[in-house]
Amino acid sequence: MANAPWIQVEDYKAPGGWTSGEQREARSRAYCEMLERGEILFFRELPFQLSTDDQRFLREQQWSELRMHKNVSYRPTEDVLRGVSGDSATVERLQKIFRSYSAQVIDFAGKFLSPYKDKWILDFASFRPLEEEGRDLPLHKRNDLLHVDAFPSRPTRGGRILRIFTNLNPSRPRVWNTTENFGAIAGKFAKTAGLEKIADDDSAISRAVQNLGAKLGLTSAVRSPYDMFMLRFHDYLKENADFQKNTPKTQIDFPPLATWIVFTDCVAHAVMSGQYAIEQTFLIPPAALVTPDVAPYRILENIAGRPLTA
Repeated sequence: MANAPWIQVEDYKAPGGWTSGEQREARSRAYCEMLERGEILFFRELPFQLSTDDQRFLREQQWSELRMHKNVSYRPTEDVLRGVSGDSATVERLQKIFRSYSAQVIDFAGKFLSPYKDKWILDFASFRPLEEEGRDLPLHKRNDLLHVDAFPSRPTRGGRILRIFTNLNPSRPRVWNTTENFGAIAGKFAKTAGLEKIADDDSAISRAVQNLGAKLGLTSAVRSPYDMFMLRFHDYLKENADFQKNTPKTQIDFPPLATWIVFTDCVAHAVMSGQYAIEQTFLIPPAALVTPDVAPYRILENIAGRPLTA
């Protein structure tokens, strides 16, 4: 196994460390660059507020009806909670918890990763209450297979998928596998996965966009060649049994109540075990990136020899 691609942040709450000081912006920019290059930033303790009562309430709900779904989702821009049912008091409490959680994480991210603040697109928060090990899900929805993230319903046009996870399990780690960086994986598999065909066949892209939009009930989704390929690459990696079996793997055990930040569009990951994880997603536009040359869209454009986001 390779060395774990994570960096523990020790001093975020230290006096004078991040709440003040002339170096705050420079350090924040440096952490953005680490993330964009595929590092995982790790906090042993919560860097934001989420009360123990709220954590316990989330864990104690009966989530068995979600066995065929991946998570509970919350849309902070609309204040909409999905994937839950039950009495009104319970749903109201859950929505209040998610509303507060999302606001706390957004505030934390705006300070810790300040170059992205006011430029990001706020995406969903989600809660994963079911044990990941042994889940019976269709191939393309399995979390225990190495993959990079891409959203079928939300094209990014080169924007990055930034996620802040917290393991709310009080006694067990959340176990990930990771592998080589995006550049190495794309260099080996992008052409086999169909990058050149997607890059060159504009008519095929147009038809695929129309077909996907019709299936999702969307009429205005604008999907670039980059978005089309990333969806294909997500599926290709999960379908590739040789890659899943033989690629070098690094296991990372995220301890109880740990928080980690990662660009999941470039860090191939698989969730091997764990229960009760909560996360907030941000979409970081290309113009907000600190090191755009290492972004997946730039790597893929260099392989394809043409723009993929126009």
